[in-house]
Amino acid sequence: MNHLKRTAAFAAALSALYAAHEVGDHWLQTDYQASNKGGRGEQQRVGQAACARHVAAVTVVKVAVLAVTCKALGMKLRLGRTAAALAFDAVTHYWADRRYTLEALADLLGKGDYFHLGLPRPGYDDNKTVGTGRFMLDQSFHRVMLWATALIIASGAE
Repeated sequence: MNHLKRTAAFAAALSALYAAHEVGDHWLQTDYQASNKGGRGEQQRVGQAACARHVAAVTVVKVAVLAVTCKALGMKLRLGRTAAALAFDAVTHYWADRRYTLEALADLLGKGDYFHLGLPRPGYDDNKTVGTGRFMLDQSFHRVMLWATALIIASGAE
């Protein structure tokens, strides 16, 4: 019977985290955070601070949506394991959103050209768009981390 509780907890946690991610990553992220969270060089501290504020807001939304989900479904999760899973999610979200880190991973995996697909070209006045390889790789990375986070949470479901 315990495996059924864990399976249900995984499905509920993943659904809650995914919905919260969509709101936190797109609706709550400020234009300033989105534009500056990858800053390097002279903008390193600005980028770190913008990214940290963004990740903190996303994490608060995830905690709130997960708590509402648990309350509505009568689901009991282990607090320590859930907190550790959410910390894991926050750290991986921050890591990916610093941009140069995800770009390095894309290069390592032979996806560098895809990462740059659709980005404005240096020296040209290209329109910015969310339809870029960088955006797709960023979101797919976050989603697999949401899956891992839900798996960690569910493995301790009571």
